[in-house]
Amino acid sequence: MSGKPKLHYFNGRGRMESIRWLLAAAGVEFEECFLETKDDLTKLQKDGSLLFQQVPMVEIDGMKMVQTRAILSYIAAKYNLYGKDLKDRALIDMYVEAVIDLNELLMTHTFQPADKKQQHFATIVDKATNRYFPVYEKVLKDHGQDFLVGNQFSRADVQLLETLLMAEECKPDILAKFPLLQSFKARISNIPTIKKFLQPGSQRKPPLQEKDVPKLMKIFH
Repeated sequence: MSGKPKLHYFNGRGRMESIRWLLAAAGVEFEECFLETKDDLTKLQKDGSLLFQQVPMVEIDGMKMVQTRAILSYIAAKYNLYGKDLKDRALIDMYVEAVIDLNELLMTHTFQPADKKQQHFATIVDKATNRYFPVYEKVLKDHGQDFLVGNQFSRADVQLLETLLMAEECKPDILAKFPLLQSFKARISNIPTIKKFLQPGSQRKPPLQEKDVPKLMKIFH
């Protein structure tokens, strides 16, 4: 056994948060090594740990994996969260890619300059409620099943739930017109591994605050 996966990133959400979510949903315990300074990042870059000189990096099964999507795909396949066949996987990938697009918008909101914040918020709400959420609402309505793909729990469910909760942090009533997504949120949140991750004291990170941005800039710029 190669021990627990070890996650290298700063002590915050960013691109690592979806990886934390997926490991937690799979019931996998993991360790975290937080980057506190620019020197911490430079050390990883100089010792050859970062294939493309950037984090997130996850040590798992004897590999030092980088590139968020590659890491997520590996975890999903390893822990049976990637559907039962190629067609399931294709659907899962499509749903996840759209979730990632919305997640990126939500994640970058804190970094917007003051004069752009209002427009950026409007873009988030517009894309969430007019482009993305109607698709997932329709999927759930059309097949009438508990999960997005193949009537079994997959990474698509995990990553959609993560993004739904982030969207609600941004605008608490954002799911008002989507009753099936509301019940999906409640249902997936009650899966034991996820319920545990949503409890206080878990390794889930809080939303990034504006006061945290200067510290991050010192590490990454």
